[in-house]
Amino acid sequence: MEHKSAWLKYSAEEKAQVTAFNEGYKIYLDNGKTERECIVQTVAEAEAAGFRCLEDVLASGEKIKAGDKLYSVCMNKAISMFVIGKQPLEKGMNILGAHIDSPRVDIKSNPCYEADGMAYLDTHYYGGVKKYQWVALPLAMHGVVCKKDGTTITVAIGEKPEDPVFVFTDLLIHISQKQMEARASEVIPAEKLDLLIGNMPLAKADLKEDEKNAVLANVLRILKSEYNIEEEDFLSAELELVPAEKARDLGFDRSMILAYGHDDRICAYTSYKALLQIEDPEKTCVCLLVDKEEVGSVGATGMQAYYFENAVAEIIANMEGESMLKLRHCLANSFMLSSDVSSGYDQLYGDAFEKKNTAFLSCGMSFNKFTGRGGKSGSNDANPEYIAKLRRIFDEADVSYQFCEIGKVDLGGGGTIAYIMAKYGMNVIDSGMPVMSMHAPYEVASKADVWEGYKGYIAFLKNA
Repeated sequence: MEHKSAWLKYSAEEKAQVTAFNEGYKIYLDNGKTERECIVQTVAEAEAAGFRCLEDVLASGEKIKAGDKLYSVCMNKAISMFVIGKQPLEKGMNILGAHIDSPRVDIKSNPCYEADGMAYLDTHYYGGVKKYQWVALPLAMHGVVCKKDGTTITVAIGEKPEDPVFVFTDLLIHISQKQMEARASEVIPAEKLDLLIGNMPLAKADLKEDEKNAVLANVLRILKSEYNIEEEDFLSAELELVPAEKARDLGFDRSMILAYGHDDRICAYTSYKALLQIEDPEKTCVCLLVDKEEVGSVGATGMQAYYFENAVAEIIANMEGESMLKLRHCLANSFMLSSDVSSGYDQLYGDAFEKKNTAFLSCGMSFNKFTGRGGKSGSNDANPEYIAKLRRIFDEADVSYQFCEIGKVDLGGGGTIAYIMAKYGMNVIDSGMPVMSMHAPYEVASKADVWEGYKGYIAFLKNA
């Protein structure tokens, strides 16, 4: 089928809408470089739009009713948002799901050391990355440090013009012959991703008599005086290293965005923005933003945990009386778009794609009937009846969309949370927007696809 650019159908007025919406998206990317930061932004906007904390509503004894807007946060790293519909929950929900974690590099629990007059922090990369892409880039440090006295220090160093930044160093080209002969996966070993954080020794007058690591001592002094962080506090810290640069327009025509974190905040932003537009729906509408997708959706804040199921059970118990059977019916009767980015076709690497089954930038939302690789291993394979329903919804709403795969059959891979939600018996399909340079520190997305995704999610919530 022919790939048609969505830009061709826009009037001047709609092009202005596309631009304005994407300005908000760039702000979201800049202010949400970690899961926690995304949750802070989402909750602030949700509350401004009339959403209330589910746990507070339940604690008050208030009865939940149609039209209510509720949210539930899990450990500050995942959120479930609900607009309660007129139909009983047992009839099912319309669910938008996306993840807000992105590939990055994390600081270890015992990271500090000094070697040859340089102070470093040990790290461990998170998710699927090409390690060589992360060297010689300005990096910012984001996260939280939880102290024994119960206080939490929020960290965001490297984003302001006056802030310092950090870096993983690389070997100069003049003496890197051996390095250049290595396989790409071995050019930068994981243990060489040690973060350079200082080079200035502590003044002799301030050194302890037996102190040998004067540079590290000076860094620790700065951490204590400027941030109230001590070395042992790294034990209870969650610190992430992310690219320090802001989201920028890409191209002379400003049609694209170059940024860190399109995977998968491009779907998260458009999903929750769509839910904010829903008022008094027939069916309950949901936006689910989750953590840990990049590492298998495990852990207490990943989709394999039960926080979403528990939230739905609480709402059913409040509205209709506690019933495990109604909960099961609700989940089985639901429709879901499990949204995540797909690989955008790149003609420079065209031999990795099967062109007619690949998503193209600016051609709209991308749908993967199945993901996985080879023999569809590990994939959710959506039912054709459900796909036909979605085609009708998006065609009637004039939403541009395309069906695709990640890459050639024996090369492709990846997936979303679809297979996890499908275990309830609900209709789920992998969807999202195409992105180029996926999982690189800076990824490429089309502003047109962001807009089409937003429109598509609204149409789905209203009509699925």
